[in-house]
Amino acid sequence: MIKNIFSGIQAYFGAFSLISKLKLWKYFVIPMLISFITAILIGVSAYALSDNIGFYVSKIWVWNWGKETFTTICNIIGGLLIILIGLILFKHIIMALSAPFMSPVSEKIEHHLVGQLHTHRKTSFLAQLLRGIRINIRNLGLELVLTVPILLLGFIPIIGIFSTVLLVLVQAYYAGFGNMDYTLERHFKYHESIQFVKNNRGLAIGNGIIFLLFLLIPVIGVILVLPLSVTAASVKTIEALKLNDK
Repeated sequence: MIKNIFSGIQAYFGAFSLISKLKLWKYFVIPMLISFITAILIGVSAYALSDNIGFYVSKIWVWNWGKETFTTICNIIGGLLIILIGLILFKHIIMALSAPFMSPVSEKIEHHLVGQLHTHRKTSFLAQLLRGIRINIRNLGLELVLTVPILLLGFIPIIGIFSTVLLVLVQAYYAGFGNMDYTLERHFKYHESIQFVKNNRGLAIGNGIIFLLFLLIPVIGVILVLPLSVTAASVKTIEALKLNDK
């Protein structure tokens, strides 16, 4: 799996040139707009709600001494919690809504790499959107179920270090999952795609790690994250499909 993780990461190095070569930038205009607007809404929500969360949590501190300091800490933690939840929601929202625009990108990349397309399923704009929503709702639910206990483990000394790594891996896996499915939806049904990603979880994690790192780059990161991550995921997914057919 380690080899596949590095393979998923390596695919990003040729993503920009491949997009330019195949003239794919026009397909990313709406997804990039969706990413930008979603990021702004999440940022504003985090700023507006952090004080409210901090205010209610700080009520558990019944003493007068240290009240102001405790409230400030609660405000910071509240903001970080909202940002974390926001990042989880961000990637699933943009990947779900961008599905109909990303599928043609993946298809053109597959045609470039393979030549004649050997797809088993033909899907419409609406079908791609509905599948994107279904996949990402499913992944969002599972991700939240895994994230909550991992966050709780983070409060335990020493173990907390490992929980951070585990949290990143979970986040990365589901980010890469969504990016890979833009290719898989032409080849597999819903449950078959889930199994394929499980069998190639290293590729999903590798793709998702860079996806998450892009989100740390102000403005430019949220704009470019989909074009580069989807292109990188498409290349590696197509390679995995070719190996799977042998």
